[in-house]
Amino acid sequence: MRGDSSPELVLEAVTAMIGTVVGEDYLLGLEVGMDTSFDQDLEIESIEFVALSEKLMEHYGEQVDFVAWLGGMELEEIMGLTVGRLVDYIVSCTGA
Repeated sequence: MRGDSSPELVLEAVTAMIGTVVGEDYLLGLEVGMDTSFDQDLEIESIEFVALSEKLMEHYGEQVDFVAWLGGMELEEIMGLTVGRLVDYIVSCTGA
């Protein structure tokens, strides 16, 4: 894990990971913030969630178990998932 567990730095790291997963060109003209929705705004598909999970594991290690966290959600929660909710989860896991 890296020492970047403040919400602002986590948001920056997650935004960079999303750019890697969906392609930087896709994010041009789209401002990713805490209210950005994975489904509506980013249109992330399941295979991209898998790739994002791998990026999170590489960056934060095992203490951020994205797959288990998603697995505990209902479909409606996953469909409404925002970047901010993921950031809050990561911050809680990293002890910030």
